[in-house]
Amino acid sequence: MKKLLAFVLAAALLGGGGWWWFSRGNGEEGVVVLHGNVDIRQVSLAFDGSGRITELGAEEGDAVSRGQVIGKLDTTTLELQARQAEAQVEAARQTLNQLRNGTRPEEIAQARAQLASAEATAERAKQDLARARSLLTSASAAVSGQAVDHAQAEFDVANASVDEARAALELAEAGPREEEIASAEADLAAAEAALALLRHQIDQGTLRAPIDAVVRSRLLEPGDQASASIPVFALAVTDPKWIRLYASETDLGRIRPGQAAEVSTDSHPGEVVEGKVGYISSVAEFTPKSVQTEELRTSLVYEVRVTVDDTENRLRLGQPVTVRLVANDAAAPAASGADGSGS
Repeated sequence: MKKLLAFVLAAALLGGGGWWWFSRGNGEEGVVVLHGNVDIRQVSLAFDGSGRITELGAEEGDAVSRGQVIGKLDTTTLELQARQAEAQVEAARQTLNQLRNGTRPEEIAQARAQLASAEATAERAKQDLARARSLLTSASAAVSGQAVDHAQAEFDVANASVDEARAALELAEAGPREEEIASAEADLAAAEAALALLRHQIDQGTLRAPIDAVVRSRLLEPGDQASASIPVFALAVTDPKWIRLYASETDLGRIRPGQAAEVSTDSHPGEVVEGKVGYISSVAEFTPKSVQTEELRTSLVYEVRVTVDDTENRLRLGQPVTVRLVANDAAAPAASGADGSGS
């Protein structure tokens, strides 16, 4: 009997202790207590272009801000090509301006003078031809038929020169064709595009922080060959910080998006960081292996994320925390955190 009594008493103590262990987190009326970790969002940052690294401006643990230059590549070759492209753009622009401005007045005056000279030469050749024909038919026959033929040829050449000079004047007065101007515009656009491409490639040789973050890892060093597929830095996003928690189905009904949360740590006992529930998973999953008891490993839980406003930077990435959620909080649910659509 004594043995049986002792066994019953031990079983009662164990049962009571187990109940206390399971319910100690929710010992307060209307409060849900969960345990989790400050989660890590990481950015693997690489150069958009490729080349030899000449400069890295951040070390592990450094805080970097959005747009801050933290790395550079050797872009000497690209810069020389860009200078050559700039000269080609200027040459194409001047050619286009020349066509748009049309023929200069001086060139038109020159064409008119050449036409007048050709007309004078043709008139003289005409007179020489008439004289030669007159002499050939005179009684004295002072010239031969060959001389008349020569004068005729000179007259024909002079008339052709007049036609050529007149056509040149008309062309100068008309100016360039629309097709020529359009072709020059296309040449200028192509040269400008080639220059823009080179400048873009030069800009890709500068590595900037995409967001405010903390450098977790520096993976390459000056002198290394970089490319778009090789990360140079691993950045940890620290704003906003958020906590990853797992809630059982029994606690799920007392948690809602927008609900106020109090986050505490063992390193700062008694100090609370305010936060709110930002996301509740709509899909159940097995409890992660970080929960060590075998019983809980087989339980289905729901992921909950709590965003915090850690202005004093007390929380560290990966740090274990305790989160208290007041179940009867009157805060209105946040639409952005409804099932599966939070941050």
